Amino acid sequence: MRIDSHQHFWQVSRGDYDWLTPELESLYRDFQPIDIKPLLSDAKVSKTILVQAAETTAETEYLLELASEHDFIAGVVGWINMESEQGLLDLQRFSQNPFFKGIRPMLQDIDDVNWILKPELAPIFDMLIAKELTFDALILPKHLDVLSILIKRYPNLKVVIDHGAKPSIESGLTTQWYEKISSIARNPSVYCKLSGLVTEAGINPELDKISPYMQHLLLCFGAERLMWGSDWPVVYLSSNYSSWTKQVETFVKSLTTQQQENIWAATAQKFYAIQ
Repeated sequence: MRIDSHQHFWQVSRGDYDWLTPELESLYRDFQPIDIKPLLSDAKVSKTILVQAAETTAETEYLLELASEHDFIAGVVGWINMESEQGLLDLQRFSQNPFFKGIRPMLQDIDDVNWILKPELAPIFDMLIAKELTFDALILPKHLDVLSILIKRYPNLKVVIDHGAKPSIESGLTTQWYEKISSIARNPSVYCKLSGLVTEAGINPELDKISPYMQHLLLCFGAERLMWGSDWPVVYLSSNYSSWTKQVETFVKSLTTQQQENIWAATAQKFYAIQ
């Protein structure tokens, strides 16, 4: 069994993807269930987690609708306005949908690195914990110290770091990333996605360029807290679904059967409470 813990859909005409511009040629078109199904079949993936790509609750509603229509979508990570009273109401409302797994603020795009520590966000975190919902941390290496503070503040929060916190693989300026990932992984409540790394390593990078970072994440989190994800269709910025999947297959080949099962499916199944 394989679970893709991180993929997206979007429809350009919806108009709520501020970051999606014509300059991103490989991404500036619709990506829908019909586009990913053959890729899932080829990669032997049976379930996926659908993750928000817009800072609107309308997009979350759209994703939940898609989840209700397609059996392969096991859950949705959505978005709410964490700073508003409406955000709390939306979280309460979304939590009643069995496909809703948690939220993802787009922290990498917020100028204030410390934004997530605002005290007014506390009711949101309290509700996430109370309802056993998840928190996807879309962060850069500069956010790791802040995330460590957040985790100490909310030790029962289910947190997963998206894309390994996006180390600057192409530039090689990653010394602090190595150190800070090691530090944050000491907290047993933090999980990590083995996704998005290929996009940080340039165009069609060889596995040798990415594997030291994959190995470090495995060493720090262990296979029981590491989950594979495609980051489709963003993966098209540097690679494709099949190539990235095959690179991960090669990487995990030397691991035990249990470790491989964890990375491909069991970790995501546990974290996102997938039946």
